[in-house]
Amino acid sequence: MSGMTSSAPDESVGQIGPIEAAGVAPAAPGTAPAAPEVAAPPANTVVVPADEDPVAAAGSEVIGGPPGRRALLGVSWWIPARFLALVVIVVSVLGMAQKLPCYDGAWFQPGSPQYIHACYSDIPHLFSGRGFAAGLHPYVDRIPGTSGDLQYLEYPVLTGLFMQVAAWLTPGGGTQQSQEQWFWAINAGLLMACAVVAVVAVSRTHRRRPWDALLFALAPGLLLNSTVNWDLLAVALAAVALAWWAGSRPVWAGVFIGLAAAAKLYPLLLLGPLVMLCWRAGKWRECRALLGGAVGAWLLVNLPIMLANWQGWSTFYVFSKHRKEDYGSFWLILMQTRGVGLENLDLVIGVLMVLGCLGIGWLALSAPRRPRVTQLAFLVVAAFVLVNKVYSPQYVLWLIPLAVLARPRWRDFLIWQACEVLYTLGIWSHLGFVTGPKQHGIGDSWYHFAIVLHLLGTLYLVVMVIRDVLLPDRDPVRWDGSDDPSGGVLDQAPDVFVLGNARQLREEASYAGYAPAGPEQWLDEPHAPEPADSTRP
Repeated sequence: MSGMTSSAPDESVGQIGPIEAAGVAPAAPGTAPAAPEVAAPPANTVVVPADEDPVAAAGSEVIGGPPGRRALLGVSWWIPARFLALVVIVVSVLGMAQKLPCYDGAWFQPGSPQYIHACYSDIPHLFSGRGFAAGLHPYVDRIPGTSGDLQYLEYPVLTGLFMQVAAWLTPGGGTQQSQEQWFWAINAGLLMACAVVAVVAVSRTHRRRPWDALLFALAPGLLLNSTVNWDLLAVALAAVALAWWAGSRPVWAGVFIGLAAAAKLYPLLLLGPLVMLCWRAGKWRECRALLGGAVGAWLLVNLPIMLANWQGWSTFYVFSKHRKEDYGSFWLILMQTRGVGLENLDLVIGVLMVLGCLGIGWLALSAPRRPRVTQLAFLVVAAFVLVNKVYSPQYVLWLIPLAVLARPRWRDFLIWQACEVLYTLGIWSHLGFVTGPKQHGIGDSWYHFAIVLHLLGTLYLVVMVIRDVLLPDRDPVRWDGSDDPSGGVLDQAPDVFVLGNARQLREEASYAGYAPAGPEQWLDEPHAPEPADSTRP
């Protein structure tokens, strides 16, 4: 039987953190504390969010209050994974119901109805628009009536295969509208399965905290955006990769990162944090296994298409490079305000992304305690979407599982999700305004406000995660003595290579062993002890 944690005060009201609990004096203001020696919690205990999170506790009143000490959590048929899967299915069905106005006709009407009802999806439009209705094969058959960068399907290979399977399952005959409805419905079902895989993987990444995955299952961003595009495929594969890494299986983690990168580009970013943390811990064998698995899986999926038709395979990358400022990004505000696009935008974004990755790399090596894997993973993907040329509504799906694992606090998560919901409603309202003859919706100024709001929401969560990295006693995952439940081989591993503040703290700890009286004598060169005289009695 799995145990349960006892209640813990909320971090926002001055709780006793692991530093004080360990009997270590807190660091002076403005300095980062060294990692205290805190015993890791028993592996069979399960953290109940209502026991440690006041927002979760308040929300649990809807179902009768927090579970008591006699609650048999995880020992009945309703283990966390099954319960979370059911919640995701319910939320996915509600998301499909939210698309009903479009399914019943708004997708197939000219102008703005699909935006006014806030139920837009790329899926039905691309059934005909990318040649699936005509039986064409992606990457090999040229799309009729196209030119420039979009002569072939502009999605990575594994996403194209996903679309092709859904097209094969779509019944033939009937009207084009009927086929597009079937195509969307089949894709929605397959994407729901991806969401189930993702939530189960998230629940198993932090073994002691499976119920944190409820944040993913109930996320408003999941409900509104799960069937806008095919992003959930990559999200599920990336979540499985993190679960494999947490289980100390670096080869399989690499394989699933490679597969996820073959479905969407962003999962490649997960390799950076893992490599940096392996460097800090000296886990080079596991790092090589990770990279080998990722490269091998990516090549296995992509190489056949590369050999069959290089132009078709490269369409996604060429299209992404040539894309201009687009919806949801800061660059769109800048372009529309100035009336002209920014020259060398790709270079500017590249420089900003490199600087962001360097900053995250420095944080990985210099933080007073080695950051958790999912903290750095969230930061690097958040940096990517913040500086990218486009920040589409469905991109929030990339961040949700990472945010759940990096900062499992309901208050912060809901603040961020509220910003994303307002942005999702804002972009559809704005598109309804610019595409409809009656201009129902919001104009540029209010849409710019919506963009700023969802960028600030993401930045807010970034700041909270960075604070947890620099002040580990504020990290909700580490307050009980845990190190890195998602770290796999990194969990409880000693540091081998550190920089900056971490090196300074380590050196101070080593000097302390030589200090005979007080800190003022640490500056003296330590004297080696005199050898024992074996001739003395």
